[in-house]
Amino acid sequence: MKKTVIFSLMFCLFFVFQTNAQYKFKDVKRLKTTSVKNQNRSGTCWSFSTLSFVESEMLRMGNPATDLSEMFVVRYCYSDKATKYVRLHGSLNFGGGGAGIDPIYVIDKYGIVPEEVYKGLEIGEESHVHGEMDEILKSYVDAVIKNKNKKLTPTWHKSFDNILDSYLGEIPKNFKYKGKEYTPKSFAKEYVKINPDDYVTISSFTHHDFYKSFVVEVPDNWLWAEAYNLPLNEMVEVMDNAIKTGYTFAWASDVSEDGFSFRNGVAIVPEDDLDKMEGTEREKWEKLTKREKMKQLYSFENPTKEKEITQEMRQKAFDNYKTTDDHGMHIIGIAKDQNGKEYYTVKNSWDTNNIYDGYFYASKAFVKYKTMSILLHKDALPKKIKDKLKL
Repeated sequence: MKKTVIFSLMFCLFFVFQTNAQYKFKDVKRLKTTSVKNQNRSGTCWSFSTLSFVESEMLRMGNPATDLSEMFVVRYCYSDKATKYVRLHGSLNFGGGGAGIDPIYVIDKYGIVPEEVYKGLEIGEESHVHGEMDEILKSYVDAVIKNKNKKLTPTWHKSFDNILDSYLGEIPKNFKYKGKEYTPKSFAKEYVKINPDDYVTISSFTHHDFYKSFVVEVPDNWLWAEAYNLPLNEMVEVMDNAIKTGYTFAWASDVSEDGFSFRNGVAIVPEDDLDKMEGTEREKWEKLTKREKMKQLYSFENPTKEKEITQEMRQKAFDNYKTTDDHGMHIIGIAKDQNGKEYYTVKNSWDTNNIYDGYFYASKAFVKYKTMSILLHKDALPKKIKDKLKL
């Protein structure tokens, strides 16, 4: 009996210690969004993140919560990408990846449909598994380019689309939603009601002039879409202003860093600069093994000191392939940890299997360092920056 009481007390103290050691976040501002989705085993984060953003835009404009079809976007992008890939004799990245602007392109050109109308699940799986489809589509377009006929057949693209139909399903020409008949184009115009011309992409790199647009040189930018280039501090100013004035934004980033932990619900850039350590602190650090250093830096047990991110650090990481077009997500708010440090609240598309039910918190240092670009409504920009960009 006495041992049980002592054990229970020890367990409670341990639990309290563990709880107190963890990150604790409090919303500064959290904007409306739809439910967390699951891209599963598909490279379609770009479609999930931007359509999540579009769904939040619809909520911002007073429309009801709507689940839009990510695979409708994927289907059309794959088809158009194939045409461009063949025209360029294969000198274009071809696969399941894409850029944040792609869903806006599809909505503008082809329209959009609700998820319940087009799920893209034709192969008997409950969620998206694209490995076989991706490989077959790539093999097909490579065969078209390498063919020995010395000219393309007039049916090659129709056959390509037939493969897409077999994996994702045929695109509906007409459908009924909430008692009304639509086409994909009329649904985009009458129900979704976003104007593609209202959306801009922002980035921040020094190999192009600031306050001008440039084609973002990443493999998945198959549309060769342009982004407006801002200094780092102004890109962050745009992000903060967006959330504070009621606008979410789609976020293209690199999550391959050790400081990114979806399971723990945080993304950080811990300070590990030996030159800044002095005395006993430096001596203790130097005695640690590499494994011990990594465990200390990336324990994710409590808030830690982070690096000061500069424009030069961003550029170096991009130039050396340390920052790539790795993952698309949706930033929907700003929060603070127990020490008062600000983070961005991020909605992911990896289901709800983490401690924040599919969301995580990215420190400002991480976002400054690892942002490739953001996509947002142009009215989310501060007026002085809009004027500089002549928007």
